[in-house]
Amino acid sequence: MLQEMRVNHVVRTTTRSFDRVVEDFEAVVGTLEDVGWESVPRGAADAADFEARVNAKIGASGFTRFLTVDHGDWLSLYGSSQRARLYVIGNPLIAITMLRHDIGAGLNVPVRVYIYRDDTNGTTCFEYDQPSTLMSGLANKDVTAAAERLDAKIAALADQVTSLDY
Repeated sequence: MLQEMRVNHVVRTTTRSFDRVVEDFEAVVGTLEDVGWESVPRGAADAADFEARVNAKIGASGFTRFLTVDHGDWLSLYGSSQRARLYVIGNPLIAITMLRHDIGAGLNVPVRVYIYRDDTNGTTCFEYDQPSTLMSGLANKDVTAAAERLDAKIAALADQVTSLDY
């Protein structure tokens, strides 16, 4: 099967420095990178314990980092000075609001966020694919409703870390 979908790709730009956007992003997004995702479900005695373990790793934004890929780090080996980081972020307690209705939602949660410096324009960009549009192929109103709530949370995070007032 091949299904065509329309996905909304969101790009927020700011004149804030790459380092400042990354610093602020990492400050409000928790991390599981220190313990590894697998340790959370494997160590949980039951659903309540799982939720407590997840909540302990969630940042003020309501998200945690599962993975950080620093593209700028390895690009430097090829003579590039570009600054770019890909983050895989999410919240399993948000993900369950979609996965319980359609396991296929797991293809797009957690979500990917890309922060990079656009030296040509002197801006830092915060990009992501809008979750509700990624889920549109599932044609499930309950998944769509939950994904739209996720859209709002990611948009708020993007606004927060790209705002000049932050």
